[in-house]
Amino acid sequence: MTSDKTTAAIDRPEHTDTDFLAALGAGTIAYIRPVKAGDIAETVPQARELPPATMLYALYGADGDPILLTTTRELAVAGAQEHELTPVSLH
Repeated sequence: MTSDKTTAAIDRPEHTDTDFLAALGAGTIAYIRPVKAGDIAETVPQARELPPATMLYALYGADGDPILLTTTRELAVAGAQEHELTPVSLH
């Protein structure tokens, strides 16, 4: 008889290579993530002009490179489609 712990450990990698994950979906997938203007004000100068609690939507390539920042999720989806990318949401 095997325990669930033994079975669960099989086929599970000890660590995941971040370069491998970044390459998954490269050129085909984009991630949409809600962000507050105050949380990105240091890296996005335009966000400093908005109240810190303003909700924005960031579109990132599969490798984490930023593509665009917008005020609605719908515009982020349209931006992904314009770049011929499949959008997925991150929370």
